[in-house]
Amino acid sequence: MRKFEIFDPEIMRIAVQKEILRSEESRYDHRLHGILLITQGLNGCDVADILGKDPCTGERWVHRFEKSGFEGPHDGEREGRQRRLSESLCEAINGDLQRSPRDFAPAQNLWEGKRLSRHLRKLHSVDLGVRQCQRIFRQPEFRLRKPRPLAVHAEPAARAASKGLRRLARDESIEWWSLDECHFRQHGSRCTM
Repeated sequence: MRKFEIFDPEIMRIAVQKEILRSEESRYDHRLHGILLITQGLNGCDVADILGKDPCTGERWVHRFEKSGFEGPHDGEREGRQRRLSESLCEAINGDLQRSPRDFAPAQNLWEGKRLSRHLRKLHSVDLGVRQCQRIFRQPEFRLRKPRPLAVHAEPAARAASKGLRRLARDESIEWWSLDECHFRQHGSRCTM
């Protein structure tokens, strides 16, 4: 029987390994194949070398399989760095974001990353960077309230007049004319170049 050959095996090996890492199911199947090779009598180090893994990785797969059965090779919960913001602090920040920044510092109209970072440092003794504070605005548990247009804060008479103009603009029997401050010169300017 003729030996199969793959064109450029090194690049193909890397491509296949990337494909395996792409989904949870393929990683699970990959671990099962490693366990299968070990059950057929291959050494754990040899299997890890064949699959392109560290020798300890194959050993962990086998231990997890022996401990938990077919649930062992599945991806478990990954531990990461603990959140700096507790649940109660998140609720407090959300409450602060619902209020105007003017309630905390005069002459501040809009919440932004720098302002929130200073606010957290001053009121809650939490040191978060500007970029992390900007990410907070995009998280679903936080709702950023933006300032309303100035027409809303106008006097009631001015608001009523504005609504009246809009109502008149919809009436097709009325012609609207507008003047602008621009003018056109009758003579051109000359210059020497």
